[in-house]
Amino acid sequence: MHKPNITMACVVHCQGKFLFVEEFEYGKMTLNQPAGHLEQNETILQGAQRELFEETGIRAEMQRLIKIYQWHAPRSQTDYLRFVFAVELAEQAAIKPSDPDISGGLWLSFEEFQDYIRQEGHAERNPLVTQSILDYLSGVSYPLELFEQFGEK
Repeated sequence: MHKPNITMACVVHCQGKFLFVEEFEYGKMTLNQPAGHLEQNETILQGAQRELFEETGIRAEMQRLIKIYQWHAPRSQTDYLRFVFAVELAEQAAIKPSDPDISGGLWLSFEEFQDYIRQEGHAERNPLVTQSILDYLSGVSYPLELFEQFGEK
């Protein structure tokens, strides 16, 4: 039986800017949404909140589901199910990552993000980073009531 990796990501938006985390990956400084893998004994929503906090220092509730993406990463030959959530903040928070893989964070407009990833030595972590923002900007979203936890957690 095939078991894809389950990841969660947060499109965090505030005053026309999106929050990105910087990480060095495959020889380039990459931008990603705060994101990571589901851990044992946590729900998908708990995992998204944990990853947001670990990678940015921000505590926030997920507000809605943007989409669930199925993606095959060609470089690692890994399959992913990526749950992407929207978080709208009233004020831009300082970025204080506790995850050692995150070198910092940036608040960028979509245009500034595109300029960043076009620079030599920079990239987006994967194509889902851009697609998640485009889906956010299109207004695509679903209520969190889609998630229902059964059993003990």
